[in-house]
Amino acid sequence: MDLTSYAEWAVRLANDPDPPPELRRLRDELAAVFDAAGDDGADHRAVAGLLNALLVRYPVRPQLSDHDGNPWHLHLAEDSAASAVMGLAALVAELGPDRLGRCKDPRCGKAFLDTSSNRSRRYCSARCASRANVAAFRARRKNGP
Repeated sequence: MDLTSYAEWAVRLANDPDPPPELRRLRDELAAVFDAAGDDGADHRAVAGLLNALLVRYPVRPQLSDHDGNPWHLHLAEDSAASAVMGLAALVAELGPDRLGRCKDPRCGKAFLDTSSNRSRRYCSARCASRANVAAFRARRKNGP
């Protein structure tokens, strides 16, 4: 069962400036997970502790489904909060907490999942990466060779 799409939903919620009222607490809790994962030297036990607390608060209910002519497979129940937490926890269990990141562009700071093969992602999007690289280039040119 690939839970990456559920983890991506957790990222979207963590970055949502105005989620529905019933998801605001979860948004803040997910943001805390990404903050704890943070930069180098992140406390992996703290990340696990936050996710474990969320797994208790938002229990997951898997269901068998054969929708759209597909063979039987597992889906997480319709509770989007539990699905997001489970997806994020599964990703951390499989790939490690260092795969959770915050955009390095100082004007952004959005959460992202680093699914690159060499764990090298530093920005939430190509747009932020380009903007940061252009700013660094201009700063180097301004300061001379």
